Amino acid sequence: MQEKHRQKRFLNLVASENFTSEAVLEALGSVMQGGNSEGYPGARYYSGNEFVDQGERLCQKRALEVFGLKEEDWGVNVQPLSGTPANLYAYSALLNVHDRIMGLDLPDGGHLSHGFQSANKKVSASSKYFESLPYRLEPSTGLIDYENLQTLASLYRPKMIIAGTSAYSRKIDYARMRTIAESVGAYLLSDMAHISGLVATGVLPSPFLHSDIVTTTTHKSLRGPRGAMIFFRRGVRRRDKHGKEELYALEELINSSVFPGHQGGPHQHTITALAVALRQAQTPEFKAYAEAVVANARLLAKCLGTSQHEGGYGYTVVSGGTDNHIVLLDLRDRGVDGARVQRVLELVSVVANKNTANDYIRVAHVIDRAITITQRVDMRIREEAESRGYKTPGGIKTFLKVLGDGTDVLEIGELRKEVEDWVETFPVPWENCP
Repeated sequence: MQEKHRQKRFLNLVASENFTSEAVLEALGSVMQGGNSEGYPGARYYSGNEFVDQGERLCQKRALEVFGLKEEDWGVNVQPLSGTPANLYAYSALLNVHDRIMGLDLPDGGHLSHGFQSANKKVSASSKYFESLPYRLEPSTGLIDYENLQTLASLYRPKMIIAGTSAYSRKIDYARMRTIAESVGAYLLSDMAHISGLVATGVLPSPFLHSDIVTTTTHKSLRGPRGAMIFFRRGVRRRDKHGKEELYALEELINSSVFPGHQGGPHQHTITALAVALRQAQTPEFKAYAEAVVANARLLAKCLGTSQHEGGYGYTVVSGGTDNHIVLLDLRDRGVDGARVQRVLELVSVVANKNTANDYIRVAHVIDRAITITQRVDMRIREEAESRGYKTPGGIKTFLKVLGDGTDVLEIGELRKEVEDWVETFPVPWENCP
């Protein structure tokens, strides 16, 4: 009940905490969670899976339908438990240990599972198992630097290039990524975890036309249960100079990488719930929702980025705007960082969103007030440190310790009450769930 109360009163701005429907929640809590179904439809290791097979096949069928794919061209595995494992399963299916991969660097908006490593530590499992070289954004534009990616790929010769992001607000040029991948003989894997719901509705360009493999989580803009899918191509991959065809052989590799390679029995209650969400994603209402998501994000970016004398808040919006659901602010000219602001936002009950377009003007106002509070608290810490003769005021740990739970900062309590009273007036999809 406490978590239900929190979700009802928090302003959600995190895609991975998106709200799903009451029907999806009911499927998650259904009898489908009880069976053991290791293997795949028609080839299980346990008996009694007649209806489980029907459910998983239905989920696969709807997964192809929602993205406009034909069964002769694409297949899909719906068993991965989440996005990071799904990526690892796909890499392991096609690559040998120490093969080379290239993904967008984490500080530039990539994801941990795309091969991130620091200067002296291999952080993600993908960077431990495979050799990783990141590509980056063009600093002056905040856009993917495709020219540098081509140069690096020509020298590094990766076996796989990953087109996907975790914090990138612009469209990905999948056609150009495909050209780069083909120039070095690499597979192109597109991770559309954040944008899959926007792709399903045609609000954003589809990666399927240009990709060999497409992975996605199911709980962000797709609004399903927490899970993942791996799509893989069928048919002709390429022809040599003599016209001889090379066929894709991905299905068996990927399926065996998922099970028994990395997982045991799948979570059939999640697969059942995903089938429900995929059907909902094909409705006119869902398309309207996806269109509103992008419109709201653009309005938020405009409100935050417009200069103060024009009625905005004058923040630096990375890349100058957004094409999807993500709005990124560069706070370096405000003297604070995202970690500090994130904590203050949490203390004033801001984590995710469920608002109409006009309400995003108010969201921008809340974010601006939270950043201002962060600046005041940070300045107080610096002034106290200087008064005591300290050369530096301390890092994020000092800030969080002084900030505590926010009870000593009057503005936090006032803003939290304002946000919670406002957000609580909006309905949530599971309003009638016990």
